Amino acid sequence: MELSGYRELWRTRGVPGLLASSLLARLPVLATMVPVAFLAKDLSGSFRWAGVVAAAYSIGMAIAGPLWSRTADRRGARGVLLLTGLSWSVALLLVAAVPAGLYRLLPVLTFLAGGLVPPVMQTLRAAWPRVVQGPALRTAYSVDATAQELLFIVGPMLGATAVSVASPRLGVLLAASMSAVFIWWYALRQPRPLPRDADGPPPLTARQLLWHRHRLPLILSFGLWIMAFSGISLGIVAFADEHGNRLIAGIMEAVWAFGSLVGGAVAGALPGRRTSYLWRRTALVTAGMLLCVFATWSPVSLAVALTVSGLTLAPAIGALYERLGALTPDTVRTEVFGWMGSAAMGGSAIGSAVAGAVVESFGVRYVWLVATALAALSLVLLLRIPPEQSTADLSASGLRGEVA
Repeated sequence: MELSGYRELWRTRGVPGLLASSLLARLPVLATMVPVAFLAKDLSGSFRWAGVVAAAYSIGMAIAGPLWSRTADRRGARGVLLLTGLSWSVALLLVAAVPAGLYRLLPVLTFLAGGLVPPVMQTLRAAWPRVVQGPALRTAYSVDATAQELLFIVGPMLGATAVSVASPRLGVLLAASMSAVFIWWYALRQPRPLPRDADGPPPLTARQLLWHRHRLPLILSFGLWIMAFSGISLGIVAFADEHGNRLIAGIMEAVWAFGSLVGGAVAGALPGRRTSYLWRRTALVTAGMLLCVFATWSPVSLAVALTVSGLTLAPAIGALYERLGALTPDTVRTEVFGWMGSAAMGGSAIGSAVAGAVVESFGVRYVWLVATALAALSLVLLLRIPPEQSTADLSASGLRGEVA
């Protein structure tokens, strides 16, 4: 192990502020869903209606994410972030102000709010190659993936705390106020885009961007990973219910996330290799999920297996971010991460639905077997993705001919 990547990253001008502001800007995005779901349930008296509202919010995000990301590539990330950050805050205020008698308006308002979610994650992942290079770039993507795991714990917990201490309306208002402040700060920290050649080819169309022998497998693989992760989360809930103690679910999710945090931190300190193929890390993810298939006989054994499995997640996700960024021209890099987000939203919805059917029909253990199969399928898709170091020449020359 070596720490040169971390040292170079933290010494680079603008990196600490960009990373800190991005973490705070992502926090209200992840803290919103819990109070919105509880608000829908309280106003309608039905968890089914809460599910409808949550689905409307997710659909809005999935549709608008690539559009905002493409606009950020064309017109600059700062203006898009400021516009969507303010608009999203206003939309959340409208959601929080809905009276009980008009709860049927919630799907429309949450669809609107989902469509206005600022492209924070997309712009950050597109910005890293403009700020750092070499080992520090690998470390930046690894830190990004690791921090995302932490935010997935802190964000929903913050929303749930606001609901428990005060009310769902206050939770939504808290997210709106955080958005207005933190996303504004993050927008001001955006690096300047790379200079563009006025005589160069126009930006890729959506079809040209997606229908690519490397980018399409990367995006599809990420969707398969999220499908597997969502299924596992539901499997954890079912496992806890089988053992008669719902607290087990929270513990299992925590140890899984802890393993990912440790794995990401270690991966950021590992020296890069010329033959750093993404499929190798995907193979470790697959093996970790397969391990859990044989560990469902007790809570302790499953917790140990989830910790080991978690060690593989953040390193693989960070490597996938890096590969996708390196294999995409700077003029459309934000957009490609927007499409990745849409794939994640679709994978999450499908994964939860499939996992529920698997638990009912076969049992909890088979959720991890399905997740293993999904990870193995992504492994096949990633076999022909070029290694990290060997794509330097491709990034310099091959990308120029993609419009043809």
